[in-house]
Amino acid sequence: MLLTINVVPVDSFGSAIYERLQGGGRILQISSYGGQVAYPANSMYHATKFGIEGFCEVVAQEVEQFNIGVTIIEPGGARTEFRYDSAKVANLMPEYESCHGFLNMLDAARGLAPGDPAKMAQCIIESVDKNPAPLRMVLGSQALKATIERLEERIAHYKSQKEFAALTDIKN
Repeated sequence: MLLTINVVPVDSFGSAIYERLQGGGRILQISSYGGQVAYPANSMYHATKFGIEGFCEVVAQEVEQFNIGVTIIEPGGARTEFRYDSAKVANLMPEYESCHGFLNMLDAARGLAPGDPAKMAQCIIESVDKNPAPLRMVLGSQALKATIERLEERIAHYKSQKEFAALTDIKN
C-alpha cells in the first residue's frame, strides 16, 4: 500500500507535457530527507522515498532540454498534527526492540520537531523562481546535518572499494 501511495502517482508527470508546450516550467516533488537517510523500522517508507528520488533524478535529465526544472523537496521533521496526533503505529514486537527508537520522534514529550511547516511552505513557493532549479532542496537544519553525514559515510565507503571494484575490469 505504501508503495502505491508514495511512488505510483509520481509516474504520472503529465504536467511535463504542458510545461514543454509552454516553453518550460518547474516540477516540484515532495519527498523527505528520508530519501537520503534511512532509519530502522521504516524500511517501506524509505524504499518509497529512495525510489521517488531516483525517478526524479532521471526525469530531471530527460526534461532539462525543454527548460523544465525538477526539484525534489526533502523536508525534515515538522511540527504537524500528522507527526504527533494522527500517526498510528502497529503493535510492537519485542524481537525488534532495537528498532523502536523511531517512536521517540512521534512523542512530543521527548521534544518537538524543529521544522516550522509555514516556513517550509514559503521556501517551497520561493524556490520556483530559482534558476537553474535546484535538484534537491533540504528543509531544516537537522535534516541537512543528517543528510550530509550520511552522504559523507557513503562516499567514504565507496572510496574504500576502489581497488576491489577494479578487480572486475577487463585488462587489455
